[in-house]
Amino acid sequence: MKSQSLNGGQLLVRELLTHGVEHVFCVPGESFLAVLDALHDARRIAVTVCRQEGGTAMMAEAQGKLTGQPGICMVTRGPGATNASAGIHIAMQDSTPLIMFVGQIERGMREREAFQEVDYRAVFGKLAKWVTEIDDVARIPELVSRAFHIATSGRPGPVVIALPEDMLTEWIELPATAALASTSGLAASTAAAAAQVPRPTAHYRNVEACPGSAQMREFADRLSNAKRPMLILGGSRWSEQACAQVADFASAWQLPVACSFRRQMLFQGEHICYAGDVGLGINPKLLARLKSADLIVLLGGRLSEVPSQSYTLLEIPVPQQTLVHVFADPDELNHVYQADLAIAASPIGFVQELAGLTAPASPVWVEATQAAHADYLAWSEPAGRSNPGALQMGPVMQHLIATLPEDTILCNGAGNFSIWLHRFWRYKGYGTQLAPTSGSMGYGLPAAVGAKRLYPERTVICFTGDGDFMMHGQELATAVQYDLPIVMILLDNGMYGTIRMHQERNYPARVFATELKNPDFCALAFAYGAHGERVERTDEFAPALARSLQSGKPALIHCLIDPQAITPASTLDSLRAQGLAAAAAQQAAL
Repeated sequence: MKSQSLNGGQLLVRELLTHGVEHVFCVPGESFLAVLDALHDARRIAVTVCRQEGGTAMMAEAQGKLTGQPGICMVTRGPGATNASAGIHIAMQDSTPLIMFVGQIERGMREREAFQEVDYRAVFGKLAKWVTEIDDVARIPELVSRAFHIATSGRPGPVVIALPEDMLTEWIELPATAALASTSGLAASTAAAAAQVPRPTAHYRNVEACPGSAQMREFADRLSNAKRPMLILGGSRWSEQACAQVADFASAWQLPVACSFRRQMLFQGEHICYAGDVGLGINPKLLARLKSADLIVLLGGRLSEVPSQSYTLLEIPVPQQTLVHVFADPDELNHVYQADLAIAASPIGFVQELAGLTAPASPVWVEATQAAHADYLAWSEPAGRSNPGALQMGPVMQHLIATLPEDTILCNGAGNFSIWLHRFWRYKGYGTQLAPTSGSMGYGLPAAVGAKRLYPERTVICFTGDGDFMMHGQELATAVQYDLPIVMILLDNGMYGTIRMHQERNYPARVFATELKNPDFCALAFAYGAHGERVERTDEFAPALARSLQSGKPALIHCLIDPQAITPASTLDSLRAQGLAAAAAQQAAL
């Protein structure tokens, strides 16, 4: 069999196929035309062309969150890469596997400030888990393989790979065995040749670090001797099976379980052991339980600023509570909190060992677990909630809970609007939540596009605000182009609500730079070719949702919210009053 010549672009696409890639998100650029040309023949890779690189990276990040495998995006050099940096930041803070390929100037033009030249190692060095540039076409297989392993191992994260334009057009002779493999998924010259090529399987596998037997015995002893234990789930490196295993463990031990910020999908909200989420606007009763606990088991998460309540939940560096910390990357253990028992294991590796532990017959904390779940149910019940204005969010949330399928994927970005979703929606299982722990605005719509491309059969809802939507609202055009019938529920209060909330509290009666003059979002949806609805009153929401779901198109429900309805518990007037009272007290003390 003769050898075969491939250029850099073709070889790169061959490696993507080798590693099981089935989807790529991109904004095209002339710097990686050779890759686009190879993707033309890669029949097993679907390509989604996006409108802005930030949305591109967020779509790939969403797929990484849902699958545990690297989401793949491609952007062009210079402004394309810097536009995408928001998605890289999300992947880093959310511990999501992601690989971003970036076009680069020709190698011979370096250090002359050529057109759109960027030093990617310098720009992304602290923002990504690993950054490299492929100078030699022969090293594409090696460096792509390393990227997949780095993105998924330990604490997962984003990898950035720069691709010099002239390297991608360079040719390389492959030996006969590699030549046959190179046709896998690419257009073969004959049907017979295509029939010889098996479907590629990924050459990389996540290595799940498991705890030692002595560590598991110590863990069981500490838990059995506790009086007020709490288990907090968070981070990444989870799977549907791992979530089921930890639920079985909680049931057997009747152990109270909480989820870290925007990780509610790790444990079912209606499970009898669920105590709520440890995030923004935490249930005060849950917070009190955590502070009075004598044992906290932190599984998979880092307990960073938001879940730690600005680093006040545990003493630093030595917590008052006994702390068991299970994390996949040993570098994170004892990094902030000194654990009494630090276990370097992934959530998947750790929970599979839990079945071997024998639960006590009558744990002393059973009544506390029952009370914690009852408190959560009361806290998360939307019935009877009222807010200023004609559109009441309590009944809206009740209708969504009663109407949407259990496997609905709910996506949101950042803003006070998300409180309605996080507090009142009881997540049903793994793979149903896409939300950035980094607090990045504009995430919801790109995430919904990424989710719908991955799971076209599932209902996908984007919960968004007016300021949040306008960050990446142009990706509605992407949803229309690919016929993705996602539903966007847009809460419009004419302001950057979260910033306004803090402004009213800290600088009362001095509103500045937080008001927004918005378009008619319903008309905007029609202009894009989507379905649009306008909702001003509570009784208008249910029929609007039904029409949106039945439209078969991307649909936007423009919900007009009273500006006073800033959170489920506070209005702007009450926040302003708090701020004025605090200012008066401070002045009197001077």
